[in-house]
Amino acid sequence: MNKLKTWAKKLKRQLYVLYLAYQDDRVPWFAKLVTILVVAYALSPIDLIPDFIPIIGYLDDIILVPLGIVLALKLIPEEVRLDCEEMARNNMNPKTPKNWWAGAMVLLLWVAIGYWLILRYTSFF
Repeated sequence: MNKLKTWAKKLKRQLYVLYLAYQDDRVPWFAKLVTILVVAYALSPIDLIPDFIPIIGYLDDIILVPLGIVLALKLIPEEVRLDCEEMARNNMNPKTPKNWWAGAMVLLLWVAIGYWLILRYTSFF
């Protein structure tokens, strides 16, 4: 259990590093794009695959988010990443904010898929 807590804290710190790196002017635009997408999705209160779906509901949290973090960290220049890691160690916010805009976008995506399925497979509308 301690190993899981340590992993979760490391993941949270890496998200904060990505958030700080996104604000740095030395980061290329494509790295900023990947970074903001990863941070927004990780902090979103709504998942692409809902957690109530057995087994695959947690796959995005266990696989997609860490893979996105690794990809984004590789795209950030090393000196920026090191600077941001130092800043994250010095002033890590204990409460990570939720990203309601990203949550709304995921929710809108699910509503659009549901609407499309209803239109396609029923004669209700």
